[in-house]
Amino acid sequence: MNQDEVSDKLIEVDQRSKSNKYRLDKLEERQDNLEQIANAFSVMQKEQEYIKEDVREIKEDIKILAERPAKRWDTIVERVITVIVGAVVGYLLSGGGLP
Repeated sequence: MNQDEVSDKLIEVDQRSKSNKYRLDKLEERQDNLEQIANAFSVMQKEQEYIKEDVREIKEDIKILAERPAKRWDTIVERVITVIVGAVVGYLLSGGGLP
């Protein structure tokens, strides 16, 4: 190889080196972005687990709250029936309905 060929090869290798450096820099940037996305996904996954747990607790609380009026109604009906039966028995025992 003569001096001109070596010089041309050196220029070609230098240009390829610059091109490769540019491509590697871009690749590193993309890799950094992928790592940020992976970290963000991990954080979102943890938050989703917390939200899922909170929703489960809320559903349990709502179920308890929904049962309260039904229990109250049952208690009221039970007491009304007890009062009516007690009044009827009291009336009968007082001689109101016996000949």
